[in-house]
Amino acid sequence: MEKHCTNWTLLLVLCGLLPLASQAGRQMPKLSDKKLCADSECSHPILIARALQDYYPQDCRFIPIQQGQSVYVYAMLKDRGNLFWAGSVQGSYYGEQEARLGFFPSSVVEETHVLMPAEVEVKTDKWDFYCY
Repeated sequence: MEKHCTNWTLLLVLCGLLPLASQAGRQMPKLSDKKLCADSECSHPILIARALQDYYPQDCRFIPIQQGQSVYVYAMLKDRGNLFWAGSVQGSYYGEQEARLGFFPSSVVEETHVLMPAEVEVKTDKWDFYCY
């Protein structure tokens, strides 16, 4: 039986091209208008840090961190005193947990290795604060 749809989102879901889970996303408030990165795409890590304490996320923009974990920092939010950084967590061995980028307070980590200077100022956009 052929499916006929007029709404694009409904069409994509019913025809199996868009999973239902993707419908759960939502826009969250911006934490900053600018970020400092190593490159214009914020694709290269700036530094590696070690978690000083556990951090439990406030909402889906943030990542959980456990004391002692290594955190790869890709961006430092700029406007509000550099309170939040963006990065991903690496466990005790590669592949221990799914890689996920998110924000965390800079106060819960200490820098261990500087990889590249964070000299490129990039404007944030709505996708930086979108929850999937």
